[in-house]
Amino acid sequence: MNELAAVLHEVKGPTFWITINRPDKRNAINDEVVQGLREGLRLAHADPEVRAVVLTGAGDKAFCAGGDLQPGKGFNFDHSKPNSAYADLLRAAQNATLPLIARINGTCMAGGMGLACMTDFAIAADHALFGLPEVKVGVFPMQVMSLLKDLVPPRTVREWAITGEPFSAHEAQQAGLVNHVVPSAELDAKTQWLIERIVNKSPTAIRRGKYAMRAIEAMSFDQAIAYTESQIALLAMTEDAREGLAAFNEKRKPLWTGR
Repeated sequence: MNELAAVLHEVKGPTFWITINRPDKRNAINDEVVQGLREGLRLAHADPEVRAVVLTGAGDKAFCAGGDLQPGKGFNFDHSKPNSAYADLLRAAQNATLPLIARINGTCMAGGMGLACMTDFAIAADHALFGLPEVKVGVFPMQVMSLLKDLVPPRTVREWAITGEPFSAHEAQQAGLVNHVVPSAELDAKTQWLIERIVNKSPTAIRRGKYAMRAIEAMSFDQAIAYTESQIALLAMTEDAREGLAAFNEKRKPLWTGR
């Protein structure tokens, strides 16, 4: 692990940790951060022993304060391309089949909110401050809204995006953005608590389940029920499903193979 890298990658048991490593810049997003995050997701999915991914920021002041606003660092676009690197990162996260956990250790603003939204679970320290302040610098949280709209009620999203004012971790939890809020000293313990509730479950069921949840997002009920009835039949044919049923009937813990 290169301690000087903009993003650190580390395997801790069955968990792959991705840490934005720019604490002096409040872990702001630049090209290197986006590349490091995408590479972390790729590496995690390439390792068959990894069962969950944790995304966090270095230090205790900021998870991610958004885009790097230094001249030449932020809001640089190649207009000949229809997609941007940050948007591609959000796409990659949406299509991830490993559970993603945001460990929000401090300020979570703007593009950092997008990073929080792209995960399956979010645990925040109670001192963390959230916000969509883009309107204060003449832009708008366009890409973040793509994910935020499915997590938080529309009127709340509008208030956050149009006023640009910050809000607390507890307000984020009440709005559905965050699963758990704990004192800073308990953040690691709560993160580990969630990890342990994930990694002892069938990786095959989780992998195929996340794939299916993603697939049915834009389907009608009739389309979704037809798709999922075929998916449950396929899932029942996997090694993990056979092992899970056998373990249940034999009153023992299952030994998952992830197949």
